[in-house]
Amino acid sequence: MRVLGIETSCDETGVAVYCTERGLLAHALFSQVRMHAAYGGVVPELASRDHVRKLLPLIRQVLNEAGLGTADLDGIAYTRGPGLVGALLVGASVASSLGYALRRPVLGVHHMEAHLLAPMLEASQPEFPFVALLVSGGHTMLVQVAGIGRYRLLGQSLDDAAGEAFDKTAKLLNLPYPGGPALERLAADGNPARFRFPRPMTDRPGLDFSFSGLKTFTRNTVQSQGDDPQTRADIARAFQDAVVDTLAIKCRRALQHTGVSGLVVAGGVGANRALRDRLQTVAAEQGARVYYPRLELCTDNGAMVALAGALRLEAGERQPSSAFDVVARWPLDSLCPPGEAIPPRQVS
Repeated sequence: MRVLGIETSCDETGVAVYCTERGLLAHALFSQVRMHAAYGGVVPELASRDHVRKLLPLIRQVLNEAGLGTADLDGIAYTRGPGLVGALLVGASVASSLGYALRRPVLGVHHMEAHLLAPMLEASQPEFPFVALLVSGGHTMLVQVAGIGRYRLLGQSLDDAAGEAFDKTAKLLNLPYPGGPALERLAADGNPARFRFPRPMTDRPGLDFSFSGLKTFTRNTVQSQGDDPQTRADIARAFQDAVVDTLAIKCRRALQHTGVSGLVVAGGVGANRALRDRLQTVAAEQGARVYYPRLELCTDNGAMVALAGALRLEAGERQPSSAFDVVARWPLDSLCPPGEAIPPRQVS
């Protein structure tokens, strides 16, 4: 089954074709980072308009690279949520129009499920069951995964997601957008012994996260320590170490709690090298193995959407041709296995 995947949940336009027999055939991604950098963050209306401009050319490019025509597609998948409603609607409308014109099934997929399954695009794939750390600008959660659509939420952020905390801390340090990668680069020059920041919620049981207090602690340190380049680098290092340690401690607990031998790490923050190195150590200590998508597929992309859609479509899942809705918020643990899925509803 050859499935076209469309991702337009935020500020990246992603398109890919995935084949259930041959794997990923082609993918392309356009990032809006340079456009939004002037505003210090994503402007939803601008994001939606840019998806409109870029989506059809990217579809033509990907089909050409895959050596396919639209008639060769067996299905179309798009990100239904969660995300920015205006941006999601661009992908949903194009996918639905293509499906109607080609008489092919169309399926809206969950953005975080797509991230969770992204390591299955690699040669070395995780086997069910495993624990997934989904860590991005909008989400930080630990999920026990028994199979596609069989998810149990173990813990999540009670306030800022880890990626959001990275971006806000980068602003405190006057770093350019996007803040996360810029902070990681600055932290590489920091002295790890100068400051020690708190590891939030690690002194109590449980698997939930909270990063707002760490962000406040960082702001107070910035205000009290001055703004010379080395101090900024030392603060960046202390902040990054605190986030990485917190995530690693919680992942160790999750592996111990569930007894599984696989840890999947997905989402944009999963590209952070310090986090990858630390989680490799944690997994080895627990007799487990850690799985990541390749770096280019850590951020939002069409390949993960095509994969998630293909797995569900191949299992027989379909959505009514009249279903044309997107959802800004959509709990991951509300999903069902293929064939049992209930159409999502908007969660207030």
